Amino acid sequence: MIANDALMRRAALSLHGASLTSIGLCVVLWLRAKTVDQDERGNAERRALFVGLWPPMFWLFGDAAERAGDRH
Repeated sequence: MIANDALMRRAALSLHGASLTSIGLCVVLWLRAKTVDQDERGNAERRALFVGLWPPMFWLFGDAAERAGDRH
């Protein structure tokens, strides 16, 4: 059980890191969208918004993994 707890905590830490990384990726994509021409700007902005939906999902998955590790 201890190995499982450590694995769940490591997974939680990785998922929280993925959440923070996806915030950075969203900002980079959004800034990059300002540099493309008008025809491609819509797609670039939608891509940034789509990636912007990831951080809460990764954070909640990390919280769930952390709680699962604490239960045992």
